[in-house]
Amino acid sequence: MTELITADLVRLDADLGSDKHDVIRALARVVQDADRAIDVDRLVEDALAREATSPTGLKGGIAIPHCRTEGVEEPTLVFTRLAPPVDFGAKDGPADIAFLIAAPAGGGSTHLQILTKLARALVRKDFTDGLRAATTADEVVALVLDAVADKPKPAADPVSIDKPPADTATATTPAAARVTRRLVAVTACPTGIAHTYMAAEALEAAAARAGVEIEVETQGSAGSTPLDPATIAAADAVIFAVDVGVRDRGRFAGKPLVSSGVKRPIDDGDGIIAEALRNADDPQAPRVEGSGGGESTNTGGGANESWGGRTRRVLMTGVSYMIPFVAAGGLLIALSFLLGGYEIVGPYGDVAVNNTLFDLPDPGALGLDHALFDSGLMVYLGALFFIIGKTAFMFFIPALAGYIAYAIADRPGIAPGFIVGGLAANIFGVADPNGVGLPATGFLGAIVGGVLAGIIAHWIASWSVPKWARGLMPVLVIPLLTSIIAGLLMIVVFGRPIGWLMDQLTDGLSDMSGSYAVLLGAILGLMMAFDMGGPLNKVAYSFAAAGVGGASLASDAPELKIMAAVMLAGMVPPIALALATVVRPRLFNAAERENGKAGWLLGASFITEGAIPFAAADPLRVIPAMMLGSAVTGGLSELMDVSVRAPHGGIFVLFAVDGVLGFLLALAAGVVVGAAAVIALKSTAKDPVAAAVA
Repeated sequence: MTELITADLVRLDADLGSDKHDVIRALARVVQDADRAIDVDRLVEDALAREATSPTGLKGGIAIPHCRTEGVEEPTLVFTRLAPPVDFGAKDGPADIAFLIAAPAGGGSTHLQILTKLARALVRKDFTDGLRAATTADEVVALVLDAVADKPKPAADPVSIDKPPADTATATTPAAARVTRRLVAVTACPTGIAHTYMAAEALEAAAARAGVEIEVETQGSAGSTPLDPATIAAADAVIFAVDVGVRDRGRFAGKPLVSSGVKRPIDDGDGIIAEALRNADDPQAPRVEGSGGGESTNTGGGANESWGGRTRRVLMTGVSYMIPFVAAGGLLIALSFLLGGYEIVGPYGDVAVNNTLFDLPDPGALGLDHALFDSGLMVYLGALFFIIGKTAFMFFIPALAGYIAYAIADRPGIAPGFIVGGLAANIFGVADPNGVGLPATGFLGAIVGGVLAGIIAHWIASWSVPKWARGLMPVLVIPLLTSIIAGLLMIVVFGRPIGWLMDQLTDGLSDMSGSYAVLLGAILGLMMAFDMGGPLNKVAYSFAAAGVGGASLASDAPELKIMAAVMLAGMVPPIALALATVVRPRLFNAAERENGKAGWLLGASFITEGAIPFAAADPLRVIPAMMLGSAVTGGLSELMDVSVRAPHGGIFVLFAVDGVLGFLLALAAGVVVGAAAVIALKSTAKDPVAAAVA
């Protein structure tokens, strides 16, 4: 394996620019000059993208810009001693030493383990002092290679963190207590290369100075060895030093908690250890949500998650689990129409009950004039497909609510979420003798009910209960009480208002024609392209998919036209951007041109998320252009009366489309408009490629 660092990857006392972006670009050129980069533009883009998530400057004049990238094939390290120092975002001032750490995107665990050793060394004062004192590139190389060599880990070195002040754990915790207190911690950063392991090293060193036992689980790119359940159970408190979600967070349920970003232990390890010890002794301290006693699968939510981020995560979790029900159900129903004809919606029950593979139905006797090949076998299969598809559709609203609740409250929220989702769909047809049923609140009710169930379940899980009752909480107490409270609120308080709103939406949809339908199509197109798979996109999609589930048989049903407008509008962004990368490749960097190749298939498959890399890199130009293209397509789809019975699949469900020519024309028009708009907007930038990565 190529050495991690060589003398030609070292620059001593170098002026590499006035800001960190200049330094990163200069260090990437060093990689290129050493013949270690296969795509220097991709390396720069990935390093700047990582820098944009959070600054990589550390306390003590250190900077570690880093990334996983397809721009290199071997792990590569560039070192520079900067003169003058450059600001990388550290609180105590600019950095005078910097490493650019480039890990191959598909690198094996051996590569990553080497880089983690370097990350741990960077918090040792003897190592950074040696780098500052080195007079030649060979001295730097020797120091680095020694730091990453396989050798026993040294006992608690002094680190580049100031000694704790008198009021921290060292001074306030009695000696007898210090040697018996136990902590556990999880560290994780977005790339899992540097900060994850530096934070772990800093916590271990700070705990050693405080006389505290600590075990750290590093959830990084080099793999993660989960903490032993017995170790977690014996811990007095837990530290989450993360910038991403903690995997299997429920293992720590009920433990006193200190949560922070991944950089805080590197800057203030002693302070975070002291805070954990204080929380361990404070009955009112924050605790990991849940009641313990069972496994849990984390649904996301890092310690620094904003309300906006939490809202997005909750909705995305519900929708992502809902989509398979919708896609499977919709495609099965579309196939049933293909095999048995559209009329199969009438006699499907008769066929399923009274016929078998050895006693096939007579299509003519059942009035199935559009059965494929006029075949009894096709009718029989079509009837069974229809039943399976409708069954799948019956579960998509409960699944939406159930997994929204799961995203908030973890596993105890699933059952009550499904229950309120079933109420939202009136799943078993509760009605009075005159046939008037409970209000069916649809997908809006599922969202409201899922949030209610999740919040209530999360609240109940936070109750302090005796140890003997903890095992009953997630399997009995939380689901039972949550189902009662949330169910009553949905039926008594929210059911009728939401049902009335859904009725108004349905009535308005049924009344729409002409220019109003075109306007609705354009608005849905704007929503689909605004956040490309985000909450607004999913609201538009859920609205359309819910309509398909209850649409009439007629091909001109407005619900089916809405589904066509939404599907077509969602296909536009990836294809339009793919086209733009072909027409004007110089406006896009190497990574975007590569993403454009995948955009053709992603867009054709109705996967709007294929456009996200472009939008993330240059949102002010890409998003408005894609909104324009999708609005054009949505409006034209309505204007040309295109309808589709399948809620997913893109061009691969053309058999379920009424108005195939209009489908293709509307798609082509939006793609051309979107591509032209993004080319025009990017052409206004002085350096569109730099604008996309800066």
